[in-house]
Amino acid sequence: MRKIISIIVLVIIAAGFVFTFSQIPFGKDKINVAGYYIERGIKQTGAVNIVTSVVLNYRGFDTLGEVTVLFIAALGLGAVLFIERKLKEEIKDKEDKKRKASLILRTGSRILFPLILLFGAYIFIHGHLTPGGGFQGGAIIASGFLLMYLAFPRKSINKRTSNIIESVSGLVFVGIGLLGLVFSGYFLTNFLPKGVPNTLFSSGIIPIIYIAIGLKVGFELTGIIDDLLGRSR
Repeated sequence: MRKIISIIVLVIIAAGFVFTFSQIPFGKDKINVAGYYIERGIKQTGAVNIVTSVVLNYRGFDTLGEVTVLFIAALGLGAVLFIERKLKEEIKDKEDKKRKASLILRTGSRILFPLILLFGAYIFIHGHLTPGGGFQGGAIIASGFLLMYLAFPRKSINKRTSNIIESVSGLVFVGIGLLGLVFSGYFLTNFLPKGVPNTLFSSGIIPIIYIAIGLKVGFELTGIIDDLLGRSR
């Protein structure tokens, strides 16, 4: 009986696949999505980086989903690693010496940290002009904080400030999407002036969203690193 049911289910699934694919006009202009983006992307979005126009304009809702997935992952990790932390007033000198980084690392990290943050900000601010974007810039910012953690293992970020920046960045993303819904009738519609292509102040809402994503991803990843190091401590 089970075999018969399995065969029937497989036949139904196969028939569904056949019917679905038979309706798709493979090789015709109707599915030439890449050509549409290349030919009309700059005019419709103002972004010379076609990948950016796809990620934050044509498929901006997908990007919002990706940011949400990262937030849920950070939230889940925090829940798994949650433990009651008790502050210790006295720390043994031996432990301090073991966890103390070298002079070269401590000095070099102080010099490189602001430069890494500046480079990460440059990546997501210019995401509509050059390869890069919010996720890449945010990851670079998080790597700067990771370097500081390696140099100063006992230090920790200000959780309250980090959470505020992360939350405000996410609200900015959603808020811009809702404004597009109000002004144009579609969520995440590029309702601001497109400007002149190849200039910094162009592409409408895209640079603003990239800044929000860059800050959100940067501080979310930093929070994950902080949670993991806090657990190891």
